Amino acid sequence: MAVTLSSMPPASSIFSMYASISASIMLLHTIINQLLPRPAQHFILSLLRRYFSPRPSHATVVIEERDGMSSNEIYSAAETYLCSHLRPDFHRLKVSKRHKDPSLSIRFAKCEKILDSHLGVPLQWRFINEERKKNNKIIDEDSDNVLVESEKRYFELSFDKEFRDTVLDSYIPSILERAKIIRAQKKAVKLHTLACPASYSSSFIWDSINLEHPSTFETLAMEPELKTRIKEDLDRFVRRKDFYRRVGRAWKRGYLLYGPPGTGKSSLIAAMANYLKFDIYDLELTNVKRDSDLRKLLLRTANRSILVIEDIDCTVELPDRKGAAAAEGGNGHFHRPRDHQFTLSGLLNFIDGLWSSCGDERIIIFTTNNKSKLDPALLRPGRMDMHIHMSYLTPDGFRLLAATYLNIHGHHPRLSEIEHLIKMKNITPAEVAEELMKCDDADLSLNEVLNFLKTKSNKEDDTKIISDKDMEDGAAKDQVTAHDCDF
Repeated sequence: MAVTLSSMPPASSIFSMYASISASIMLLHTIINQLLPRPAQHFILSLLRRYFSPRPSHATVVIEERDGMSSNEIYSAAETYLCSHLRPDFHRLKVSKRHKDPSLSIRFAKCEKILDSHLGVPLQWRFINEERKKNNKIIDEDSDNVLVESEKRYFELSFDKEFRDTVLDSYIPSILERAKIIRAQKKAVKLHTLACPASYSSSFIWDSINLEHPSTFETLAMEPELKTRIKEDLDRFVRRKDFYRRVGRAWKRGYLLYGPPGTGKSSLIAAMANYLKFDIYDLELTNVKRDSDLRKLLLRTANRSILVIEDIDCTVELPDRKGAAAAEGGNGHFHRPRDHQFTLSGLLNFIDGLWSSCGDERIIIFTTNNKSKLDPALLRPGRMDMHIHMSYLTPDGFRLLAATYLNIHGHHPRLSEIEHLIKMKNITPAEVAEELMKCDDADLSLNEVLNFLKTKSNKEDDTKIISDKDMEDGAAKDQVTAHDCDF
């Protein structure tokens, strides 16, 4: 229906209505000011603004570098993922490289924006680096190091708020998984060792360097069947996360490497670390004074790591499980109470007790030159699941050494005589490897090995053969019982 000028109210009526409304508003404002206290007035105004103001269509998730004293795993994953999406048009980047690192490390330097998408949802990342007015000193829970923070770093992830569930339930978990893959591809295996306690704390600190040991399963002078069994056991262990959880066991595996010195126990550990890309934590038990120290050390080792305790039979004098060493000694002196010392019971709980479940994908390796000296409690399944006998050099092992050191892959006139002598002697791979390194010429080097074998004394062979036979019998038994079955 058309509206004509004659149907509109006169101007006087409009002005009269406007004046009446204005007067009512002024009266209401006066009443509110007089009757309501100031806080109540602010509350009512905030409700009106919230109701009538347009609601933002975007949401923002803030991901800070640290969560209190602990590092934020999501921040680290986001940094790893986003650094793989850096564009050449960025104005400022932070570039670094550690000694022998395979590539440069590129990080954000100042505020930058990165666009991304997930399942069709547009996303915007923003890196923010703010300087603090006052430096903060905190103790890192993961390493016990004192950190001086002069900057606050965090990411802001912005997106349309209607996709909030998609971002939190799908996108961020995918960032964690992709960051894990990127780290695995670039991972440099680390060797961790105990540092001296800092002056501000009695807690232990793990120091680390890149593991430069080149040992692999291909270069180990071991029987091919044994190497295959070890690799299959490692592969089965890392893929059975759901199995360990289903049967209610901690996701860990124990290995005992035993045999004479120089048979390649350390080289096997390095080969296992390089094969799995697991860091190594070398634990000297002589540095451990109390059972509580073991628990702290375990909590400060990362997942996907190998904890190594070498020469368990001679590195430390272990009290018995009843704490006998804590009692009064033969000379009349009183030793430390049981709860203030390192005991065998503490070591056993460290291996398979409640504290051993604090972490995933962990391997514990003990080495010893004399298995018979170990307490049987250390050797049972669940603590040392697989016993690996590192024997003297065999003809097959020597052929591998000859191929590795001298590039001899076929027949050589000296090989048969050398292999015959190796069967008759108790020779370690380390001894023969040392002879192979003395000369670059293959013929001269094999002559050196042959002369060494001929002059090798056999005066201790009888005792060694007996000991070796006992270890071989034990190894044969272990090979049958060491593996848990696939389900």
